[in-house]
Amino acid sequence: MSGPEPGGTTRATDPVGQCADFLQGIVYLLDNELAAADVSAVRTHLDSCNPCSETYDLQRRVKELVARSCAETAPDDLRLRVRMLCREISAERVVPPGS
Repeated sequence: MSGPEPGGTTRATDPVGQCADFLQGIVYLLDNELAAADVSAVRTHLDSCNPCSETYDLQRRVKELVARSCAETAPDDLRLRVRMLCREISAERVVPPGS
């Protein structure tokens, strides 16, 4: 993974152009899909770049929220109403033979 020039960047002066390579790395880091060397490089960059660190935090929170929301189940009464509506709609679409 390519990154900033030797010497790194500072939180106050990090030009967005140097961060482009790390933005995709942030996504892969969140998904645990980076090689160890790349994890180290991305984490080092996050420690020194406030905009990328904020992007990481935002994406991490969104991922956690989506995961938590997907784990919830609908209440039984809602599931029953949805099933009944699906059956009604399905029955309305049945065309009698010869029509």
